[in-house]
Amino acid sequence: MSINTAKESNLALCPQCHKLNSLPGEPAKRAKIQCLRCHGFFYQRKPHSLQYTLAWNIAALIAFIPANLYPIMIIYPLGIGEPSTILSGIGQFVDLGLYPIAVIIFTASIIVPLLKIIGLFLLVYRVHTGVRLRPDKHSKFYHLLEFLGPWSMLDVFVVTLLVAVVELGFVTSVAAGPAINYFTLTVIFTMIAANSFDPRLLWDKKHNNE
Repeated sequence: MSINTAKESNLALCPQCHKLNSLPGEPAKRAKIQCLRCHGFFYQRKPHSLQYTLAWNIAALIAFIPANLYPIMIIYPLGIGEPSTILSGIGQFVDLGLYPIAVIIFTASIIVPLLKIIGLFLLVYRVHTGVRLRPDKHSKFYHLLEFLGPWSMLDVFVVTLLVAVVELGFVTSVAAGPAINYFTLTVIFTMIAANSFDPRLLWDKKHNNE
């Protein structure tokens, strides 16, 4: 039994007031639609969704490299700077026996950003090719990636907290390193990439292949 999608039924959901609009006739492929309730304009599908998602995701991957190569914080014991990258900082927590903190930082700073970048590449590939496309499972996977995105900022919050709290004058001080800028860009770019992706394309591709 084949079930039509909202697009095939000539329906469109307004992203502002969430009213399901019934469209008169066959709408133009990329024409703007005016909501019958809030009168705002929107598209039935996000235009150039895959292209924007791919571009922002590549930018996130590029920013992720220096985010892990450069120091994310610099500790100054007795005025001598000791730079620390994300991985070396995790290693220091392990050496101190602070395993829960090391696991949290490793998950938020390494696993989550990589999972989101690889996951978005996978979704774009599946929509473009239709290979092993499971719209129900892939839609849930997309919403999981969208939910996990902001948690990557945990490492930035940790560094900011250390800079604000661990200030003991000339004895010890902490400063943010250059990697924090690249890491912040990585998180922002992945969030924009996820927001650019239109999960409804998963269902469109499935129905086109049937």
